[in-house]
Amino acid sequence: MKKVKYRQSTSRLLLLGVAFFFSFTVIGIAQDQADASAQDGDAAQQEQSEGGQSEGSGAGAALGDASNGKSLFNSLCAACHKPYSESIGPALNGVTSRQDLEWIYKWVHNNANLRASGDQDAIAIFEEYNETQMPAFPQLSEDDINDILAYVEQPKPEPAAAQTPAGGAGQGTSGGGVSLNIILGILVFVLVMLLAVLFLVNKTLRNFASASGVVLPEKPKRKPIYKSFVENQFLIVVSSVVVLLAVGYFAYGWMMQVGVDQGYQPIQPIHYSHRIHAGDNEIECKYCHSSARVSKVSGIPSLNVCMNCHKAISEVAPETATEEYSKEFYDGEIAKLYDAVGWDPASRTYSGDVKPVKWERLHNLPDFAYFNHSQHVTVAGVQCQKCHGPIEEMEVVYQYAPLTMGWCVNCHRETEVRMEGNDYYEKIHAQLAKKYGVEEITAAEMGSIECGKCHY
Repeated sequence: MKKVKYRQSTSRLLLLGVAFFFSFTVIGIAQDQADASAQDGDAAQQEQSEGGQSEGSGAGAALGDASNGKSLFNSLCAACHKPYSESIGPALNGVTSRQDLEWIYKWVHNNANLRASGDQDAIAIFEEYNETQMPAFPQLSEDDINDILAYVEQPKPEPAAAQTPAGGAGQGTSGGGVSLNIILGILVFVLVMLLAVLFLVNKTLRNFASASGVVLPEKPKRKPIYKSFVENQFLIVVSSVVVLLAVGYFAYGWMMQVGVDQGYQPIQPIHYSHRIHAGDNEIECKYCHSSARVSKVSGIPSLNVCMNCHKAISEVAPETATEEYSKEFYDGEIAKLYDAVGWDPASRTYSGDVKPVKWERLHNLPDFAYFNHSQHVTVAGVQCQKCHGPIEEMEVVYQYAPLTMGWCVNCHRETEVRMEGNDYYEKIHAQLAKKYGVEEITAAEMGSIECGKCHY
């Protein structure tokens, strides 16, 4: 009987092409519907937010200009007052319902004179808040005070509801209200059915070919790959050399990373945002790490350094919050600080119940390596960012530099020593400049890469 070649690849490819075309079509439609639904939701939320803002801006409009009042409040009042909660002084929201405007004008212009006149309300407020003397503001006009009142009398903004990403947590829906999970489930079912159909068609055609006497070609047997490899001596030698070199390379790289913690980012017991403190508020690094100027180590700031500011700051500004860290999160971290130092923000007194904060150390040099912060910060004038990176942009601090010996040596080779106004180096600089035939001397040429400088 004549042998007939059997070909089934064409039918398989055709069915697979139909299946993949159908799958990508369904995914594309579902994604378009999901995107449209997300855009509609974002637009509705934006309209709702804008409506809430416009409604809030109307509150207190009869008093004055709330935008100008916000600027005056932040520059003159925010150190002791908050609109919606007590601080050093009382919360200012609702003050116009408690006192008339004429009384408020007198209190702001000179509250001491108002108390001296025997006004019982003024005396009661003074005694209630630990007899804290409020500064007089005679420079504020009545219109300025009205602007401040317009700002503080606005309704307290509601916290923004958490947004759920489209398709997240199994709740994503398409524009028609059909869950994306259901669509994907149907798609998987269809693909499984197509595979089953292909298997049955293949089996049926093979049975039909056997019944018709068609002999299917047999696949030629190939020599196993490992036998071909073993029989080729040159290939064995080359492969062995490549494997040994690769193992040595990766083993050396792994061993050189022992003790290198670049990128280390531990979670601290109290979340401290360098982005807010050093970035937004531009607090100098050495205000908190004051020992870096005069000591070998920069030191961990004591909590009373934090309380220098946070006696009056018990919450963060709303614009400080991010998508990852909300205002409520930051306020909760300030509450942890108060709990650790035993501070009661309501009575503004210390309870004496102090709890230690177990900070996680971030930068840790080996004991055999000597490093002096004051020598670099005070004498050399090295900026903190040189070693610690853009610290003012870090929400959670991480180790920016590798802090390896090679990294330090390269810095010493590239850094020029400042000679201006330094009588100590004047003679040394003249001798070294003559020796090396240069005008600028690097730290390495001053002997800073000698072993005994850091290891002794």
